[in-house]
Amino acid sequence: MPETMTMVLDKVNSPEDLKKLEISELYKLSDEMRELIIKKVNTTGGHLGPNLGIVEATIALHYVFNSPVDKFVFDISHQCYPHKIITGRKEGFTSPDMYLKYTGYTSPEETEHDLFKIGHTSTSVSLATGLAKGRDLTGGKENIIALIGDGSLTGGEALEGLNNAATLNSNIIIIVNDNDMSIAENQGGICNLLTELRENNGEVKNNFFKALGFEYHYVADGHNLENLIKTFSLVKDTDHPVLIHIHTIKGKGCEPAMINKERFHWMLPGELDRLNDAPAPQSESYESITKDYLLRKVSEGEPIIAMSAATPGVFGWNKEFRDKLGTHYIDVGIAEQQAVGMASGIAKRGGKPILAFMSSFVQRTYDQLSQDMALNNAPVTMLIFWGGISSADATHLCTFDIPLISNIPNIVYLAPTCKEEYERMLDWSVNQNEHPVAIRVPFEISYSGEKDTTDYSVLNKYKMIEKGEKVAIIGLGSFLEKGRELKEQLKTQLGINATLINPRYITGIDKSMLEDLKAEHSVVITLEDGELDGGFGEKITRFYGNSSMKVLNYGALKEFTDRASVEDLYNRYRLTNALIIEDIKNIL
Repeated sequence: MPETMTMVLDKVNSPEDLKKLEISELYKLSDEMRELIIKKVNTTGGHLGPNLGIVEATIALHYVFNSPVDKFVFDISHQCYPHKIITGRKEGFTSPDMYLKYTGYTSPEETEHDLFKIGHTSTSVSLATGLAKGRDLTGGKENIIALIGDGSLTGGEALEGLNNAATLNSNIIIIVNDNDMSIAENQGGICNLLTELRENNGEVKNNFFKALGFEYHYVADGHNLENLIKTFSLVKDTDHPVLIHIHTIKGKGCEPAMINKERFHWMLPGELDRLNDAPAPQSESYESITKDYLLRKVSEGEPIIAMSAATPGVFGWNKEFRDKLGTHYIDVGIAEQQAVGMASGIAKRGGKPILAFMSSFVQRTYDQLSQDMALNNAPVTMLIFWGGISSADATHLCTFDIPLISNIPNIVYLAPTCKEEYERMLDWSVNQNEHPVAIRVPFEISYSGEKDTTDYSVLNKYKMIEKGEKVAIIGLGSFLEKGRELKEQLKTQLGINATLINPRYITGIDKSMLEDLKAEHSVVITLEDGELDGGFGEKITRFYGNSSMKVLNYGALKEFTDRASVEDLYNRYRLTNALIIEDIKNIL
């Protein structure tokens, strides 16, 4: 919009300013906010559809309620951009120089209007029940409002939260933002429930929410400010649990985002500018290798099933691929625990489940990994994508999967370094029936040029890449290449011909090889693209604990980083060749 044009947003620097506006100005404000969100997200990348769909509801919430006295809890919080604009952070949307000032999620460090850092799903109702109980215990009177949507009701914690919220007997207001979508298509019986309510204007005989004990309200047009304000005003200061079901359009105001809701749930910078570009040539990747493998196995009549928990796009499992798989694909919705439990049942009954997760979401499955899968030795194949040190937001870090998975008994966690190893590991895992197997899929594809004939059923046998002396470098997975570089630098700078080892197994140690290293080595270096505490390197250190061998472990510290650059993190973690060589010099 032209800079000379008067904007309603100029008048709004806080929620109090919003309350002074006329309804016509609020509608104009919603248009202005959408323009800002579209421009910013197209520049920086981020969540587009969820934010565009919740603009009017956010305006109405701040118009009726009194934040920060009244408490708002946003589920996942990937739809908090309108809230940020209203609560004093609009510079992060109006000024390109400030686009990266604020995180894409709620953050108490930024403002008193945000209560929690939230980036995972199905948590808002549980958090709100805690706020409400805390308020009641301390004599407070404020409203507690939880906003949940984008398929989050399919998560088990959301249902646990509803179960407890319904019996609080005090003020709690839950807003179900129903846009008929998750990240991909919404799934399951909860989806069917919401569809029936929408199609019948909220009037159905078997209303799940009423049956639980909620006072139920339905707003057919979740973009109608008058109706939203009227409904929110009606329930404000209630003395019992209330649920408001609003029907919204994901991506509203941006035609591409409304047409392709899955693609524009989250987007890379500049995607809106490339809509008419010819598709870029697709080079081979671990995602394409996985898809080809799955389609081939299904065509051969194997009882393979590919499984996702609402995030198929992370693995390149687009709609065309999913349609080709047909009944050999299942999306369980935002329900990672269900995914592991269901996969374990499929495996026990003779099926071959291949379950894919983004590393950041593995922690949501811990009990099922341990009890349902590992304790029962269910031969599930689990693919872990995006694991590694990154510049991600604090809520989506992918450095914790190695300590989490590798310390559960019975699970075999593998770290391929190249296409050939990945294909061999995948095929071995699918065809064996002895162990649950996880494979940490690298980011960048590489090739050894040699067929991998390893028998991975002989567990914890490392591969000696090159035998040397004095220093042994054990490079895990994608960090084997970092080990190669370090080896060359050691030869150039210190004249040391180091040994290089590809461990391949994250969950165990090759005692024989490690013992043999004692003869001609005094230092062992471990390199891993993940958290050190409880990680791979510590297993090596423990083995050498009562010997004279010096062991240096390199990886991430145990911390939540927030959008820190990888370069800065590598320096902090001494993960550069120069710093590692400095440490080796000090030891030798």
